[in-house]
Amino acid sequence: MKIAPNQVVAVTYELSLLNDGDEWQMVETVGDDQPMYFIQGMSGLPEAFEDRLNGLAEGDTFDFKLDPEQGYGDYDTEAVAEIPLEVFKVDGKLQEDILQVGNMVPMTNEEGHRLMGQIVEIDEEFVLMDFNHPLAGREMHFVGKVHKVRAATAEELEHGHVHGDGGVHH
Repeated sequence: MKIAPNQVVAVTYELSLLNDGDEWQMVETVGDDQPMYFIQGMSGLPEAFEDRLNGLAEGDTFDFKLDPEQGYGDYDTEAVAEIPLEVFKVDGKLQEDILQVGNMVPMTNEEGHRLMGQIVEIDEEFVLMDFNHPLAGREMHFVGKVHKVRAATAEELEHGHVHGDGGVHH
């Protein structure tokens, strides 16, 4: 069976990023013990990533690069914001376990949309947060293998995620 929209796909891969010295640095490995499962066309992964997998079958390997525009977009300096320290208080107390540089914190914007932001800096009045995707502005190199391809069930398609082996159990 070949990868096509609405099929459950399991892949393993190594992800490398181009660093400031123009060298590829491996930053993530998804191994045979825990392949990544997703529904093709519903994964939330970059469209270009899924496009590169279309037509591959179990056992096929892949090796491709995505530039920032094909991945998570360019880094947007407008997506870095100073959030008043008051926002991080509950019942008048700072949530110090959350307020750590590097932490990813769920936030809600003015329109009620949920965003993830990374704490970059903390001072006496503000928390500097970066709402860019961690891979925004980065060129990515994927080398991997397709481990499984199967048709998604009606329930998986309705829920938008994989159930059972490698997916959500509910």
